[in-house]
Amino acid sequence: MFSHDDYRVLHEGAALLDRTAERGRLELRGADRRAYLHGLLTNDIAGLSAGAGCYAALLTPQGRMISDMRVSELRDRLVVDLPASTSEGVRQRLADFIFSEDVEVQDIGAAFAQWGLYGPGAAQVAASVLDVGPESSDALASLPMYGNVERTFRDRPAILVRSDDFGIGGFEVLVDASVSGLLPQALVDAGAQRIDGATADVARVEAGRPAFGRDMDATTIPLEAGIEDRAISLTKGCYVGQEIIIRVLHRGQGRVAKRLVGMVGAAGEGPLRPGMRLESGGREIGSLTSAVESPRLGCPIALGYVHRDFSEPGHVLEVRHGDDPVRPVTVVTTPF
Repeated sequence: MFSHDDYRVLHEGAALLDRTAERGRLELRGADRRAYLHGLLTNDIAGLSAGAGCYAALLTPQGRMISDMRVSELRDRLVVDLPASTSEGVRQRLADFIFSEDVEVQDIGAAFAQWGLYGPGAAQVAASVLDVGPESSDALASLPMYGNVERTFRDRPAILVRSDDFGIGGFEVLVDASVSGLLPQALVDAGAQRIDGATADVARVEAGRPAFGRDMDATTIPLEAGIEDRAISLTKGCYVGQEIIIRVLHRGQGRVAKRLVGMVGAAGEGPLRPGMRLESGGREIGSLTSAVESPRLGCPIALGYVHRDFSEPGHVLEVRHGDDPVRPVTVVTTPF
């Protein structure tokens, strides 16, 4: 349930969110791990050095998304965290493509717990609880996006990965499952405050961040979701689905049939909901995928797909849901 107190902590303090169940975790070992994954994912994996990472996607040959994921290169292995719903399918697919490469893929989801620590106070809290060695809280805060450091908690392995999944800077904290019950209390004692996932989701929608399983699925081309700047390298070699992506970008000038956009509703007219149909002049042109009430804007906002002809900011569309009165929404840029 949304909480104004939790929302304030996200933006002003250090917010703690349990992500163990919603995220899966895979590990790739072997000398060929980077080159192998580089040939499968949309982003540049071969160029990652220890402590670096990136956001990427695994596609079908038709350019549709199997999953998005965060890839972290450590000193001797790659760690991938991704939606739990796609974890086993991705693990199996990665394992199936191995022939003579020196690569081993393992599911480490049960071996590590995962906590999100977000907000301007996240680095200070992390530095006070984890053995961060020479890194001060300022050094942690200056880590590049998706960068990582390996440390310990109670003498057990821990990994800090810079992230902003909900539009708020912070970290994914992966910690050995044997001490997973001790970590959250230690972080709370250091100044963090637990928040509800519904509050984090409000911040995500305000930031215009699509989530796999809600705003992206197996029918989505990354270009439709607008994640190409973060997820796709245009300078790397071949990867699965690249032909479709390049064809759309170069021959089609980036034109896709539909696009994910932000929409703002009128205050006082009731909430927007995922699945609501979007129309223009009686023509169905899309639907909502995520919808929340924005405390900052004081009105309902949403993400949704619309036909490309209606994706420019300023278009006024009609929301229709069952027998409810038709309501207007306006297409806007994101972040809201």
